[in-house]
Parts: sequence; structure tokens; C-alpha cells
Amino acid sequence: MNAGRAVGLLLGVAADAAFGDPRRGHPVAGFGRVAGALERRIYRDRRSSGVVFTGVLVGGGVAVGLAARRLGRLSPVAEAATTALATWVVLGGASLAEEGTTMARALDSGELAEARESLPRLCGRHPGSLDGPGLARASVESIAENTSDAVVAPLFWGAVAGVPGLLGYRAINTLDAMVGHRSPRYRQFGWASARLDDLANLVPSRATAMLTSLCAPVVGGSAQGAWRTWRRDATAHPSPNAGQVEAAFAGALEVRLGGRTVYHHGAEERPMLGDGRTPDAGDVTRGVELSRVIGAVAGVLSAATAVAVGQGLRRRPRRRGALRRGGTQR
Repeated sequence: MNAGRAVGLLLGVAADAAFGDPRRGHPVAGFGRVAGALERRIYRDRRSSGVVFTGVLVGGGVAVGLAARRLGRLSPVAEAATTALATWVVLGGASLAEEGTTMARALDSGELAEARESLPRLCGRHPGSLDGPGLARASVESIAENTSDAVVAPLFWGAVAGVPGLLGYRAINTLDAMVGHRSPRYRQFGWASARLDDLANLVPSRATAMLTSLCAPVVGGSAQGAWRTWRRDATAHPSPNAGQVEAAFAGALEVRLGGRTVYHHGAEERPMLGDGRTPDAGDVTRGVELSRVIGAVAGVLSAATAVAVGQGLRRRPRRRGALRRGGTQR
């Protein structure tokens, strides 16, 4: 039934592009409330408590996905419908583009107060001390990272694991956003969520960097620059995954990212990625356009991957049966 999964992924991508996030009763927000309630009950400043917290919530997300997959097995139409609904719920491409566009307009008009107010909807940076170029840089970095986290990664896991992959990945990524920080409160408790998120994004982040290189010319960017900067600078970043896509975006847009990064829990000195100019409002707009193109291509590739996975699973039992029959004849 992976043809139904493929159709569902494409329908979910189309729904996200057309409607964006659900305006009311978003399931991810509901999951966040459940996670917050569980944290209040079991929080201890140790890794073991964080392992339980992460295991219960991610396991719950996967369990809901398994129940939905069982419903989808009734018919290809049912599988397409459940996959489409799950894909729409977990994707964040339209919201990312909307927030990025809002930021670009505020920066272009010189409305720094409005831009600072908008930044927390893109990332967890402290906006108070940032000027225009600093806000633009933070926005491009966030657009790059979230193109992987909120678009390519969910589609990857949806293609290879269906609805359980979609919901399980979104649970992992949501928990990382909630507790996967290096703040004093979460350095131990959030360790499991952060490490699981790193693992879940190892392949998608690199796939996103590759797609960035391929798609850069569509928005007037440099494919060669994206590839070169990705291969040269990605490993300098402290994150094993964010550095992949941020370096690729820096090269694609021919800008320089990195430097001092201020969070609410403290400041970090990030390595420089790329060797271009300082980003501006126009680069935020081009980053949004590049993210949209990558998302569209990733949607098509995820559908093709789902079909390929289904064909591989269908062939495997026949080969085993042939081997058993051969053994009997001997």
C-alpha cells in the first residue's frame, strides 16, 4: 500500500502549502501541553529522568502512528487519507515561509522593533541586542535549519516509515525544541531529547544540504558555492546537523553566517560559515524562496522513496519463498 503513502505525502505537502498550520487545536500544540504537564510531574536534574520523559512521549507518538497505520491498511484510499492528514499536521513549511517573509518585510522597511518582535517565532535567539544585519543573519540561519527540521526530515521519515515515522519524528523534534537546550535546567534532563533529535536528523540534514546545492540556481544562488561551503565549513558548527544546512545556505546565498549568538540562557561564539557578505533583508527573502523550492522537491522525492520502499518490501518475501522452495527440492 505504499502507493497510498506516496499519494498521502503529496496531498499533505499540498495541504501545508495551501492552508498552513491548523489555526485552532493544532495537535503539535496539544502534544506540547502534554509534554509540559509530564515534565512538571517527573522533572529531576538528571539524565535518567529525561530518558523516561523522552521515551514515554516519543513512544506515545509512535503508538498513535501505528494505530493510524493499521486503519490505513484497510485500503489505499484510507492509507492516503491518514498519511495526508499526518503530513499536513507535522509539516511546517508554510509557517516557516510566512514568518520569514514577515521578517524580511520588517527589515526592508527598517522596522527593527517589529523585526525583533517577530524573531522568537523563527528561533530561540534573544532579539534585544540585535541590529538589522544581526536579525537578518539569525533569520537566514533559522530558515536553513528549519527547512531540514520542519520540512525535509518529516518527509524523509514519512517516506520510510509512514505515519509512525511522521508522528514519531515530530514528537522528537518538538521535545528537542522544548527541553533540548544547554541551559542549567535542561543540560541533564534534556540530554536524551537532544541526542535523539541529533540521530533522527543525521540523514535529513545532509539530504537538505544536497538539495540546497541542487536548488540554489532556481533563486539566483550558487550551486557551486553551496556545495563548496557545505563540504568545507559544516563540521565546524557545534551541531552535527544544523551546520550542514546553514553552511549550504551560506554558500548558496553567498553570505557569511555564524559569529556571536545570544540565547536567553547565555551566549555562544559560533564559527563563521561561508565567506560572502553580511546578510540583509533581500537574503532573508531569497532564503524563504530557496526553502520553498527545497520543500517542493523533497515532497516529490519522498513520494518516489515511499513507492521504492514498498516495491522493495514486496519483493523480499518472494525471494525468501523461492529459497525455501529450492531447499525443499534439494
